[in-house]
Amino acid sequence: MLHRLEAGDVDALHRTRVASRRLREVLPVLQLESDVADKMIRRLRKVTERLGPVRELDVMALLLHELHGSGRYSPPAIARVSAAIEDRRVEAREKLAAKLSVVGLQRIATKLERVASHLKSEDEAPKESRQSARALRWAIEARCGHRATRLRDAIEDAGAVYLPDRLHLVRIALKKLRYALELAAEADGVKRDRDVTTLRRAQDALGRLHDLQVLINHVRDLQARTPPDGSGWRELDALIEALEDMCRGLHGRYMRQRSAVLTIAERHIASPARRPAARRAG
Repeated sequence: MLHRLEAGDVDALHRTRVASRRLREVLPVLQLESDVADKMIRRLRKVTERLGPVRELDVMALLLHELHGSGRYSPPAIARVSAAIEDRRVEAREKLAAKLSVVGLQRIATKLERVASHLKSEDEAPKESRQSARALRWAIEARCGHRATRLRDAIEDAGAVYLPDRLHLVRIALKKLRYALELAAEADGVKRDRDVTTLRRAQDALGRLHDLQVLINHVRDLQARTPPDGSGWRELDALIEALEDMCRGLHGRYMRQRSAVLTIAERHIASPARRPAARRAG
């Protein structure tokens, strides 16, 4: 993705950020020296964080394009918000270019390739390969249990009331458990199961809700700089109300999925406890 990222490709930036998150999930369970893994994870976390502001504004631009295409919202209001978002996107990309160069990302990729080659050479010995596979499965199972506990706690903290900040934490916990379960499926050589599908659907609902909530904040910021006695202020107010209605609908969708997600979390919390080796690996 790096050559496309340098060219400003929106999809490449998104895929690079997702890859940095997935790599942060897999590195802790590999048979690496702790200082090597920790250093790579810190670098990847910086990549994730620095790409975040640009990705968020890219999502806002795509969402506004979608709202405009529906024809159900005030074109002048959408145009004003889109212009404000575009100004911020330009500024965010300039900051990103100053803080995160493609050359720096290529260095990280090269180091990851060296790590992969080292692990491959160790796995060529049959005995070491079997031991490594067992340790990997134990570590992944323990990690799934840890991620499931975090998800259960986040869901319980969020409760049934619409609280955007707490629901955002549920979304993050959902994503991390889903990545861990996908990693487990890949390590076992099986297809992704229904648990992953259920988690992804709930994550999608909360992700959409979060995007709308962020957009609402941008619209409110623009509205605060708009004279309250004009039609522009009222159009922005109507847009905010429409977006809030969409958020409430998505929250209802999440609440219908909540019990199924909790069941998955409880099942994976219980799983590592039955294996002492997995508990030690954790």
